[in-house]
Amino acid sequence: MFINWKMREINLKIVYYGPSLSGKTTNLQCIHSRTNPRQRGELICLKTRGDRTLYFDFMQLELGRIRGLKPKFNLYTVPGQPCYVASRRLVLQGADGVVYVADSQLNRLKANMDTMRSLEENLRALGVSLHDFPLVLQYNKRDLPTRAPVALLQMQLARDGVPQFQSVATEGVGVIETLKAAINLVVSRI
Repeated sequence: MFINWKMREINLKIVYYGPSLSGKTTNLQCIHSRTNPRQRGELICLKTRGDRTLYFDFMQLELGRIRGLKPKFNLYTVPGQPCYVASRRLVLQGADGVVYVADSQLNRLKANMDTMRSLEENLRALGVSLHDFPLVLQYNKRDLPTRAPVALLQMQLARDGVPQFQSVATEGVGVIETLKAAINLVVSRI
């Protein structure tokens, strides 16, 4: 969180975290397409030739007021590939909340658990405990026939009291609800 008293703005950072190809970028693309252009900035995507996130994706939303300050929500994604662990930590630095985007496919359970462990380790390295940090879980790709039961995903990834949403980000299902929950958690923490 950063407050610019002169401009009467508060900058809040929400990071979309999860394994590669889980739908983090698709979430931001959906949010961008469904948000009033006057309330959002451009969507910036830094991709490899294979259309994979290289460093991060970014967009900014300006919504309402918080105690007389104009909030600017800076939404980032991290690269999901394990080789970019250092980049993930850099993007996480200064985050006010995280949306963990899990890939619901059964064959991605291990990748989900490994990436959740990576999130915990990266936050710990930044002096933050995941148990005291605003976190929202999104179980994406719920439309696929190879999806794991939600109960199994919850057993592997969920913690008590963490908001959880099922989604199909390519269709926009559950995307805005997930974002609203993350914003509410972050704002209530301030």
